[in-house]
Amino acid sequence: MPEGHSVHRIAKQFDRNFVGHRLEVSSPQGRFADGAKLLNGSELTEVWAVGKQMFMGFAGDNWLRVHLGIYGAWDFSGDIHADATIASANGRMGQTNQRGTVFDDAVFDLDGENSLTSIGAPRKTRVRMAEAEKESALDISFPPEPIGQVRVRLLTETVCADLRGPTACEVLGKAQVDAVLERLGPDPQRDPSDLSGQRFVDAIREKNTAIGLLLMDQSVVAGIGNVYRAEILFRAGIDPYRPGKQITEDEAWALWRDWVYLLEIGVQTGQMMTIDGLEGEQWRKAMANRADRHWVYKREGLPCLNCGTNIRLDEMANRKLYWCPSCQT
Repeated sequence: MPEGHSVHRIAKQFDRNFVGHRLEVSSPQGRFADGAKLLNGSELTEVWAVGKQMFMGFAGDNWLRVHLGIYGAWDFSGDIHADATIASANGRMGQTNQRGTVFDDAVFDLDGENSLTSIGAPRKTRVRMAEAEKESALDISFPPEPIGQVRVRLLTETVCADLRGPTACEVLGKAQVDAVLERLGPDPQRDPSDLSGQRFVDAIREKNTAIGLLLMDQSVVAGIGNVYRAEILFRAGIDPYRPGKQITEDEAWALWRDWVYLLEIGVQTGQMMTIDGLEGEQWRKAMANRADRHWVYKREGLPCLNCGTNIRLDEMANRKLYWCPSCQT
C-alpha cells in the first residue's frame, strides 16, 4: 500500500497538470458512471492529500475522494510534467517493493544543483503511479486506450489520467469531506505546526496500545505505513511493543519531528530515504536500491547496521514488523 509521501506526490502531479482545466470525466469500466456525470465538464480547482487519501476539488462544491488501497493505480499520459523519479521508475511511487530510481550518469548529492526537484520538463509519455505495479510497454498515443478496468478517466486536451483498482473512489460534498478528515490523524505535509504535533503526542500517550500499532493507526497519524513505521521506531531507539502510555513526551515529540523530516524527504525524492548523511555515490546507490536506504526494513536475519545484532521479523496485527531487539528498548 502506498505510504503518505506517494499520495502527496501524485497530488502534486495533478496540481501541476490538471488544476485550472475543465475535465472530461468518464468511467470506461462503468462502475463510476454516476459519479462521472456529476464531475464531467467541471473545472478542477484544487488537489491535495491527507495521509493515504487524495481529495480533488471541482467547481460546484463536488469533491472526488480516492484511496488507492493495495491494488489501485493512476496512469498518466500526454504532455505531462514528470520529474526524474517518476519518469525513471515509470511513476511507481511509494510501494514497499519498488525497484527504486535509477540514474544514468549524473551524481545526485544532497547539495547538488542537479537535485531531483529541479528536473522536469513537459514530455509526451506515459507514466504509472501505482502500488504493486508490473513493468509493461508504454505507448505514446493520445488519448491512449484504457489499460485494465479503468474506474475513472480524467481528460484535458493534452493530459489524461486513468484510475484503476482503488479501494475508494467517490464524489462527496464539502461537509462529507470534512467528516472524513475528522477521522484522520494529523499529516505534517498539510499542517506541520506544533498544534498538529501536540495532537499526535496526546493521541500516542493516552493509549496503552503498542506504539508499533499506534503509528499504523491512521486516526493517530495519517500516512505512516509499514516501511516508515519500522524505520522511525529504529531511528528513535523505541521497542515497537512498548505501550503508548510508556512513551515519554520528549520521545513522542521526537517521533513526530522525525516523521515531518522523513516525509518531506520522501515527497521531494520519491523514495523512503531513512538513512541520513548519504552523499555522492552512496546517495545514488540508496536512491536506486532499497537495501542501501533502510536500517531495518526487509533486513530480517541480517546484522543490524548499528550494533550487529540480527534484525528481527515479527508479525503485528497481520503486518510484518522489522526491528532490532538490541537498539530498540
